[in-house]
Amino acid sequence: MTNADGRADTPLLPEGATRAGTYELTYDVAAYFRGQGVDLPDPPFLDRVTLRFGVAEDGRHYHVPLLVSPFGYTTYRGS
Repeated sequence: MTNADGRADTPLLPEGATRAGTYELTYDVAAYFRGQGVDLPDPPFLDRVTLRFGVAEDGRHYHVPLLVSPFGYTTYRGS
């Protein structure tokens, strides 16, 4: 769940717990948009968006935003 700004209120992992490797985040975007009252087709164009990304160094901070509409998305490594 995210707050009104679309951000998690707390980090998903404790400070310094990130280890080098591959991670995966799944965003339930259809449920989010339905909860906002958006009329989606059935089935929705985007249901869940899964992002797989790599962490090269232990303990690094990663901010992984998802900018999403019912029909497209983009992501990047934020600061």
